[in-house]
Order: sequence, then C-alpha cells, then structure tokens
Amino acid sequence: MRLVPRLATATIATISALSLAACGANTSPVPVSYAQVDMADYIMAAVLSPARPAEDVARDAARKPEEIVAFSGVQRGDVIAEIAPGGGYYTRILAQTVGPEGKVYALMPAFFASRPGGLDGINAIAEQYGNVEVVVVDGYDTMTLPEPVDLVWTTENYHDLANGNIAGANAAVFAALRPGGIYFVEDHAAPGTGTSATSTLHRIDPAAVRQQVTTAGFVLEAESDVLHNPADPRDVAPGDFDGVSDKFALRFRKPG
Repeated sequence: MRLVPRLATATIATISALSLAACGANTSPVPVSYAQVDMADYIMAAVLSPARPAEDVARDAARKPEEIVAFSGVQRGDVIAEIAPGGGYYTRILAQTVGPEGKVYALMPAFFASRPGGLDGINAIAEQYGNVEVVVVDGYDTMTLPEPVDLVWTTENYHDLANGNIAGANAAVFAALRPGGIYFVEDHAAPGTGTSATSTLHRIDPAAVRQQVTTAGFVLEAESDVLHNPADPRDVAPGDFDGVSDKFALRFRKPG
C-alpha cells in the first residue's frame, strides 16, 4: 500500500493554531476542540509543531512521519505503547497527534534506567508533553501496562526484539492491546534473510515479521512501501550505508 501525501482540509491558519495550541498545552494538557479538523490535520500539525527539536525536523525527509503516522492508523484520543522510543522522535509526534485526551506510554528497557542519566531525555519529553508516561520494563516479553492500549508502536527496533524471545514479546503485545487494537511495525529491510541479519546487519526480512506476528494471533491488515528505497544494497548495516536505508511498514490488528 502506497500512501500519497495530500493537502490537509484545514487551512494553514488552522494547522498553525493546532501546532501552537499543542505547544501551549504541553505542560497543561487541557482538551481543545477544533471544528472540522480530521486526523490528517492533527498529524500535520504534530509534524509542523515548533515544539519539535531541529535535529528531529532534519530527519523528516528520510522518515516521512506524516505518511507513516497516517498509515499506522493512530486516532485522536488513542492510548499508545511505544516500544524503545530512543531519542523520542516519534514520541513527540504521537503525543501531539493523540492529543491531551490520549496518552503515550514510552516503554524503556531496564538497562537504560540503570545507567546514570539513562532516562533523562525521555523524562524531559514526558515533562514537556503532559500525556507521555515513562514505563520501565525488565523485558518486552514480560511487559505489563497500566491499562489496555489502542496501539503498540515499534520503529526500527523489531529486529532487536527478534534477537531475544520474540514469541514472548509478540504475545505480550497481543495481551497489552484491547480487542481490535493495532500493532505497528516499521524496520530496516533485508528480504530473503529470515532472521539471520538481525544481529549482524540490524535488519530483518519483512516476511519473517509477518510470519512471527501472525503466529501470535494478529491479522496483517496493510503494508506500506512509502519508505522503500531500491538503491539500498541491503547487505550492510543501515548506519554503514551512505544513504537512506530500505524500510518496510506493516500494520497488524488484534482480532476483536
């Protein structure tokens, strides 16, 4: 499935108001109603938000967040669990997209929490965005969340999960989601390799992901090639490739 950017239905003035209002609401997340604004406009406002750091914005051309978030199926008011949010690139966008009536649980591995200052960055984001809560987990295969969630999100780290108890991790994701909830996976592609490149090239075969996740009980709902790059040789680690790595995006749904 290829998503093509479209012009949002809101005016530029409305989008700007959404962005600025969200910035002001970061420390006091009071719901604000905007008439005739659909999800595309909320997503665009989140991407255009002046609250995002310049280093995140610089990565937008490669990561295409507007299209990826739209493809994932995120809705206003959703409760999201984000696996290994890293520097918070998507945490910020998701937090503003779901709005103050939604929530983002940033699931950080315990080994980060054990490092001096290991959680400083994500804690700062949680303080800035009042609807982000940091949850430290001993392992993604044993994680439990404070409440059922609408969507579990993982970008560029499913291959790391696959180096461990991936069946347990996918089962934990299944248990965390409400019936009908979404499991969104985006990662670096290594077609035809199965799971043999997960620890060496930090990539994974999308066919292996489909097989593993559907075995856990999920239904594959859609695929996107918006991040596909045929120029990537896919035989080196993404960081060693002088360009934008070839990536895939999959949307699974828990039967409900």
